[in-house]
Amino acid sequence: MIGTLFNVGMILVGCTVGSLFKKGIKPAYHDILMQALGLAATVIGINAVVQRMPQSKYPVLFIVSLAVGGLIGQALDLQGRFDKLVGRFSGGNLAEGLATAILLYCIGSLSILGPIEAALKHDYTFLFTNGMLDGITSIVLASTFGFGIAIAAGVLFVWQGSLYVLALVLQGALSTSILNEITIVGGILILGSGLGLLNIKKINTLNLLPSLVIPPIVIGLIQLFH
Repeated sequence: MIGTLFNVGMILVGCTVGSLFKKGIKPAYHDILMQALGLAATVIGINAVVQRMPQSKYPVLFIVSLAVGGLIGQALDLQGRFDKLVGRFSGGNLAEGLATAILLYCIGSLSILGPIEAALKHDYTFLFTNGMLDGITSIVLASTFGFGIAIAAGVLFVWQGSLYVLALVLQGALSTSILNEITIVGGILILGSGLGLLNIKKINTLNLLPSLVIPPIVIGLIQLFH
């Protein structure tokens, strides 16, 4: 868990620095930071999909995952509940920033593979690298949305901690195929978040989050009956 603690620490440091910058940044600079972040999220999302799609053994699984996961998320109204919860503690568009932060921090190759590598091989390279990247991202996010972005650090800790424990328990059961499909779906969600930040299309990315659990379930069932 050393790598995860480092990752969380870098986010908190980045949020602190970014929130200090926020006080002296004019609205025009906030706008350009929002656009920069939107472009970065869009590129990160596209890159994840382009890298992983050729390796997919289940080329339509991401479509099924998004459809089924979206229906589940909509039924649970995850986006609405999240917006109301955040609205109680903060004004403005913090909910949008938090949704973006959670996706950027948690759904990426380094964030997914990092705790697994740490658990199975005691290799913290991915997590240390991810921590540096998240620290920089946090500065931009917090300078735009405020220190409330630090809430995402807690989500990251639970996410990576769960993957770490899961990897220890399941050992070899976490196949490359499962990680590959999760990364594809995650990349699409990050892309959707970027489009929202750029005001191209508002997408309820939180309602689509259940899509991430569909690939392991489907692949697990396929392997079970083979």
